Amino acid sequence: MLIGVTLAERGLSDRAVGIVLASLLAGIALVSVVIARHGDRFGRRRCYRLLFVVMALAGTVFALTGWLPALIIAGLTGTVSTDVVESGPFTSLEQAMLPHAAGEHDPTRLFGTYNTVATLAGSFGALIALVGSSPLWLLTYPVAAGAGLLASARISTAVELGHELEEEPLPPLHRSRGIVMRLSALFALDSFGGGFVPQTFIAYLFVRKYDASPQTLAVIFFAIGILQALSFQAAVRLADRIGLLRTMVFTHLPSNLLLAAVAFAPNLATAIVLLLGRFALSQMDVPTRQAYVMAVVEPSERTAAAAYTNTARYVTRPIAPLIAGATLRGALGAPFFIAGTLKSLYDAGLYILFRDVDVEGRRLSQTGTGGRAARSSPRPNAGMLDEESGRQTAPAEGARRA
Repeated sequence: MLIGVTLAERGLSDRAVGIVLASLLAGIALVSVVIARHGDRFGRRRCYRLLFVVMALAGTVFALTGWLPALIIAGLTGTVSTDVVESGPFTSLEQAMLPHAAGEHDPTRLFGTYNTVATLAGSFGALIALVGSSPLWLLTYPVAAGAGLLASARISTAVELGHELEEEPLPPLHRSRGIVMRLSALFALDSFGGGFVPQTFIAYLFVRKYDASPQTLAVIFFAIGILQALSFQAAVRLADRIGLLRTMVFTHLPSNLLLAAVAFAPNLATAIVLLLGRFALSQMDVPTRQAYVMAVVEPSERTAAAAYTNTARYVTRPIAPLIAGATLRGALGAPFFIAGTLKSLYDAGLYILFRDVDVEGRRLSQTGTGGRAARSSPRPNAGMLDEESGRQTAPAEGARRA
């Protein structure tokens, strides 16, 4: 939130703000690709710690200077996220590490807890703006990076490569390439729509259109975080009843209609109500989406699948802020309408293409309760996903050995 406010108060033009936001998103995409290709071999914990070091440096740049080239370079490191919940290469590594550490625990519930903790932390971070909105408060980045380094020192070796990758050399994606590519294409569309209104841009637009104060924005983003945290827990319970895919689509679509409606809000109060309603629903697809991606690929493909699908979400996003900056000349609310429309198309496409895809050996369309059915068939014995159809085949030799 403070990045958006800082960019507005430093007097950067709409075009310059779009370029900075584009560099943030482009950096996340580039670094995520590197993680996908080399993260497992270099070591997940080692990559994770290195990202914290770079994050400290990049955050310091945003805190101390408004020089556009420096901001662009810092943004291209991929470690300064535009959102709280999903933070690029950090998220890719975390999503790959969590299932390895889950043991017998429900992965969906684990992802729900993971996102709840992240969101609550981000909400309390937004309250910093109640104390002051000076760019120097962005020095919180190196402080947070230091805390992350300390915490990551105690991460278990269980999150590193399992024996399934050590038995034979395999490419990052081998048996699930087709389904990952299709998911990546859909996630790219969703993210392109979201790129019109990242949280930093929402803060910028609310200042420009409604003359919102930093204190008001702090309260808004704190409330958004609380709603998101509650929605993550609701999503876990809903997925237990109707399945991962249905939870993703049936909660995400109404939230996008609310997002489009923000464009027509006549005043700040109405815009806030619509925005809060949107975030109460929109993030219910986050833990279910993360669990879904991990469920439809082999354990040896998790880092690559998380990184490539996350990369797809950020490849198209750098374009969106540039277009959004141009649409501001016509109407300040235009980015909200465009975002809501594009993200609604994503929801329809996701359900149409994946409603019959197997998750851990069970067809969602046959069970009707994807969450419970999926957990009844452990992944290592469930067989492999056919690359073209996305349906389950007989267990491969590697899976039987596992």
